[in-house]
Amino acid sequence: MARRPVAHHRFQHRPVVVVTGASAGVGRATALAFAQRWGAAVGLIARSRDALQEVAAEVERLGGRPEIIPADVADADAVFAAADTVERTLGPIDVWVNNAMVTVFGRVGDLSPDELRRVTEVTYLGSAYGTMAALHHMAPRNRGTILQVGSALAYRSIPLQAAYCGAKAAIRGFIDSLRAELIHDGSDVQLTMVHLPAVNTPQFDWARSHMPRRAKPVGTIYSPEDIGLAIVNAAEAPRREYWLGYSTAEAILGTQAMPAFADRRVATMAFEGQETNEPETPGRPDNLFHPVDSLHRTRGRFIDQERHLSLTTTGKAARGFAFLAGLAVVGGIGYAARAAAARAE
Repeated sequence: MARRPVAHHRFQHRPVVVVTGASAGVGRATALAFAQRWGAAVGLIARSRDALQEVAAEVERLGGRPEIIPADVADADAVFAAADTVERTLGPIDVWVNNAMVTVFGRVGDLSPDELRRVTEVTYLGSAYGTMAALHHMAPRNRGTILQVGSALAYRSIPLQAAYCGAKAAIRGFIDSLRAELIHDGSDVQLTMVHLPAVNTPQFDWARSHMPRRAKPVGTIYSPEDIGLAIVNAAEAPRREYWLGYSTAEAILGTQAMPAFADRRVATMAFEGQETNEPETPGRPDNLFHPVDSLHRTRGRFIDQERHLSLTTTGKAARGFAFLAGLAVVGGIGYAARAAAARAE
């Protein structure tokens, strides 16, 4: 039996949320979290209608109201039409979550121009189109939240994922520009980016790969369900950025503090760190240009390696902690130097 939906405390009505890439992984977990926590009406956008129907049934079971919208976010007209559909069928959009992505594993020299273009069109332009479509409806009302699912890789690029890292960094630049425009206009439309660590999603089973062995997440791995709940929390209290997991804070702060050292570190650790010992299957289906229907699920195959998400912080707070830690280190060095000088006198 479906739970009886209740309006969230921020709203006088059933909130309306749109999630792109809602058929699997983080997008699916996020859509279900909004249904469970808010009783939200959720516009579900992804390419596979069959997969979206499965998610819609789960949304209803959890007390939400789903609207299925099969669309490829690389198609700007389809994204704008999806926003119009949600507004017409569910009501004014309160939260829009840009989550859809594709990636290709492999060295830059192994990528084709078509592969690079496709990752850019889906992961970067798809998010830009989603932001523009949401803003088209939110700006005249002067309210709403656009939430971008980012990544530590938007700050700290790693080898073997140049197309994806470039797209995530481009999104951050796009959102920062729009944020400045909204501040200038005195707009109450909220922008927030939630930067993710490694997450156990099906992308490591269906992403295109030119690596000799099967792909795996690099670093500490977290569950999509934890990430989905953190995204809902971010929508409840929008801030400029949220960083999820210690590994995200470490990657971003480390790159900002010591970029050359971080370059060398990922050059030595991130190659083998992204591959299992299992050989890749030549010619297997991938989701770069077309859905792989049999793999639409929330979690990937690394369940036994998942860690509980124990750190969610704003970027401002994380930088503040790092600054204070830096002062403490500098102060300690200064104290030690003065003590040594005093002993020498």
